[in-house]
Amino acid sequence: MTILFAATAGLLALAVAFGIWAFAGYLDYQNNFSTKLAGQVAVARQQEDAAKDAAFAETLKSPLLTYDGPATYGSVVIKYPKTWSGYVADTDTSSPFIDGYFYPGTVPDITQTSSVYALRVQVVDSSYSSELNNYTGYVQQGQTKVSAYKAPKVPKVIGVKITGQLANGKTGVMVMIPLRNMTLKIWTESSRFQGDFTKYILPNFSFAP
Repeated sequence: MTILFAATAGLLALAVAFGIWAFAGYLDYQNNFSTKLAGQVAVARQQEDAAKDAAFAETLKSPLLTYDGPATYGSVVIKYPKTWSGYVADTDTSSPFIDGYFYPGTVPDITQTSSVYALRVQVVDSSYSSELNNYTGYVQQGQTKVSAYKAPKVPKVIGVKITGQLANGKTGVMVMIPLRNMTLKIWTESSRFQGDFTKYILPNFSFAP
């Protein structure tokens, strides 16, 4: 009888100990779960806020602003986000006949070669073939890729799209198109702006061949 009682008491003690251990584990799980859940909620909210900010920033870019170039130099039309500023010199009689700089907010100092721009536009007094030859070395070295390109608004004129190392030492994407006896060059100098370049600039620019 005493042995049976002792055994029962021992089992009861083990059961109580197990129950306490299980309950403590449950409480620990609950606390950790709450912490993890709170962290996941915070991250989700941050992602949602970032997505909303990005969407709002996109809406601010419209309606697009327009630059209309002189008829003498091909009546170049550039449409760019409303949140960008532009500086364009287009009254010179020497090349480049059109020399444009665009950037969100304020245009960086154009006298500094280190400045990087969201968009550059030039009409130069140089043949298309001559300008294209400037990229032969980059292509051979694998630093630049060149492919045929037609502007959506002027599809009859075939130019090229240059991706990678640019002749000015910067990296970006450029569209180069023959324009009468001149060459039209439109490019971005940073991967940061390639999305805008593809979405807003390339589908909307035009010129008079």
